[in-house]
Amino acid sequence: MAVADQGSQGSDVLSQSEVERLLQQVQQEETNAVVHQTDGSKKQHSRESISAYDFRTPVFLSPIELRKLRIHHEEFIQALAARLSIYLRVEFSLQMSQLHTLPYKKWCEGLNSPTHLTLFRVEPLRGICLLDLPPRLGLTIVDRLLGGPGHSIAGNRDLSELEVTLVDQVISLMITEWCTHWAPYRDLRPSMFGHETNGRFLQTADSDAIMLVLAVEAQMGDCLETIQIAFPYTTLEPLVRQLSTRLKQGVEDLPDTSSKQTNRWNSKLDDTRMEVTAEWNGLRLKARDVASLKVGDVIPLPAEFASQISVRLASKPCFSARLGASEGQMAVEIQNVIAKPTTPLP
Repeated sequence: MAVADQGSQGSDVLSQSEVERLLQQVQQEETNAVVHQTDGSKKQHSRESISAYDFRTPVFLSPIELRKLRIHHEEFIQALAARLSIYLRVEFSLQMSQLHTLPYKKWCEGLNSPTHLTLFRVEPLRGICLLDLPPRLGLTIVDRLLGGPGHSIAGNRDLSELEVTLVDQVISLMITEWCTHWAPYRDLRPSMFGHETNGRFLQTADSDAIMLVLAVEAQMGDCLETIQIAFPYTTLEPLVRQLSTRLKQGVEDLPDTSSKQTNRWNSKLDDTRMEVTAEWNGLRLKARDVASLKVGDVIPLPAEFASQISVRLASKPCFSARLGASEGQMAVEIQNVIAKPTTPLP
């Protein structure tokens, strides 16, 4: 019995190849995941090719749409920087820092306190948009508007009513410039209607509403701050839809380059005058013979020259012809097409 038990225990021991095969199977199961298809089938996919979906922060914009919005806002920032420099009569540089989406509550919690928030609408779009201007930058702008050098102001305090009125002129210019850059897509009319100094007191949207936030790094003299403009997704949705319509151009809208294009005559050229000449080449004379030519000399031509005439249209050789006569005048008879003009005829 002891011998039998010892043999049964020996049969449970795995060989080295079996152990390696089991480890390989475990590794494949850890790196692969089973994906359920829409037709009910299952397929193995690498876990690296599968990205987790964040239900708390859903992505409403595709990479192409986000890239198009980024390019559009970069053009807006360049134009705004030039306009602010002219308005303030001092160099005002702007550079895009970030363009991203995040929940409304998370954005409000990340705002500094105190700050200067401007609430505005863009008719006919729905929703309330926000512009966050750091008070330090606002005070520097006020100093410049009042005739100062526009140097950075020490401290970070709330703006007074007079300072808010002056800053509103610059903010109105920013918002108007943003709407102007959307003019090819839609006629937008901005209007400001309120201010706030603390983001925690804002109640302009639901806490889980998705906002598109444009962060712009602004520098005026020695003052460097970040301006933020936040748009609810529901506000930008009609504009994004129009951008997508232009991006997703159907195949039927594209020009057909596979088929061979045929040239069509333009009837507007019917009465256009064109120089037509007929000439032949091939006769060669020695320099001393040319030097001895005088009026009345006759140069004999070979008979085959009469069938080697080149007809030129505006100095471009187009046809081969032969020499003849018609109604008592010399003429040429076109026989073959020898070349097509490579450049438009005048």
